[in-house]
Amino acid sequence: MDLKKRLDLGHSKTQTNEIVDYVNGIPNRFKELVEVYLKGPYRTTQRAAWPLSICVEKWPYLIDPHLKKLLDFLQKPGTHDAVRRNTMRLLQFIEIPKSYHGRVADICFEYLQDPTVAVAIRVFSMTVLTNIIRDQPDMKKELRLILEDQLPYGTAAFKNRGMKVLKTLAEERPR
Repeated sequence: MDLKKRLDLGHSKTQTNEIVDYVNGIPNRFKELVEVYLKGPYRTTQRAAWPLSICVEKWPYLIDPHLKKLLDFLQKPGTHDAVRRNTMRLLQFIEIPKSYHGRVADICFEYLQDPTVAVAIRVFSMTVLTNIIRDQPDMKKELRLILEDQLPYGTAAFKNRGMKVLKTLAEERPR
């Protein structure tokens, strides 16, 4: 399958599912998708973001050799919301290596504290942070404070996820 040509045809759930079926957990095919995603142009990258995140949800091991490139891409100035949203979404489904915890936490805290960032990106950031700060009491406190401060002004989605995260943080005991 020529992924670039396929993505240039348009954007639909059917097409996304066809691309996910094509990848089918095969590392070389996933690498093709990552390369198309990173190369662009903008519209192709935007359209590749959805199947990319679904592939990682289904086959988390596929992301390992590409994580650094994806994080670098995520932090490029002017990154489209679809890229940020789907990258944060896929980070929810993987165990982020400890060597990336600081970097990912910084990105998540930045998104979470910026009211101009789309709600979905902020909500996914909450979950990613919750997953990586389990053994870090100071970061738990920081996340709790940010959420408690922003909950009264959040959308329904933000409040819903924020309450779940606060409950999870309260229930967890230090290991």
